[in-house]
Amino acid sequence: MLIMNEKIKASEVHLTGVDGEDLGVVPREEALALAKKLKVDLVCTSLMSSPPPCKLVGAGAAKQQAQKDKQAERRQEQGLKVKELRLTPHIEEHDYDTKKRQAEKLLASGNAVQLVVKLSGSKEGQQARELLERLTKELSAYGTRESGIQVSGKQAAVKVNPK
Repeated sequence: MLIMNEKIKASEVHLTGVDGEDLGVVPREEALALAKKLKVDLVCTSLMSSPPPCKLVGAGAAKQQAQKDKQAERRQEQGLKVKELRLTPHIEEHDYDTKKRQAEKLLASGNAVQLVVKLSGSKEGQQARELLERLTKELSAYGTRESGIQVSGKQAAVKVNPK
């Protein structure tokens, strides 16, 4: 919650200028007049001290910052998103590198990655396991394996959480 301009009720404030310079303790009216003159907002940064610390901030910049903070908070509340990457046991080296880069990017941005290898025959289980072992070993700098590699019927899967 931002307290700006006329909503600040304290009789005097500890003022910080637009460029971060300390302007000392000044009466509220003087701080508001200075903010109007410079076409900026007077923003209270904390109500916990007396006089409250206030900053001169470019018009609209304070609202933008508050919006960014809200978005970041919302993103953290949502938690991890799990993204699935599908592979085949007979993957070409170039395609393997592409999938590895995708996984690295997803893990670096804070998402968990579910690596799934689709199996077509019963003999591909071991191949899929080796592929996932290799991939998780190479991704160890970006994330950690949540569980072992599960091979079941038509697929082999492993989940990697970001570090």
